[in-house]
Amino acid sequence: MNEALPNFEGLLREALAPVEPPEALAERVESTLTSITEMAADELEAWELSAMRDPRNWARPAAALLAGGAAGAALVLLRTRRRAQASADAARGARWAVLDRSAAERAIRDLSRETRRLFGDR
Repeated sequence: MNEALPNFEGLLREALAPVEPPEALAERVESTLTSITEMAADELEAWELSAMRDPRNWARPAAALLAGGAAGAALVLLRTRRRAQASADAARGARWAVLDRSAAERAIRDLSRETRRLFGDR
C-alpha cells in the first residue's frame, strides 16, 4: 500500500527548493521604490497647507505620506541589505564566520547613510 502513495518527501523537497531570483529583479524593485518615493514627495510638495482645513482633502496627502514612507523605508532596507550581503560574501571569502560588533555598527551606519541620502534632500 505504501508503494501506491506518492513520495511526499521528495515532492516537498522539489517544491520547496530555493530559487535564485533574476539578477535584474533587485534593480527593478529599487527603481520602482525610488519612483514611488519621488511621486509621493512630489504629491506632498504640491499640496497646499490652506487645504488642510477641510478633512475631505486629507486622503491624497495621507496616502502619499504612507506610500512614500513605506517605499522609502523599503528602499533603505533593500540598499542596506545589499551592502550587508556584499560584506558577508567578502567576509566568507576571508573565512570570517562571526558577526561581530563592528559588523553591527557598520550595518547601522549604512542604514543611517541610506536614510539621509534618501530623505535628506527633501
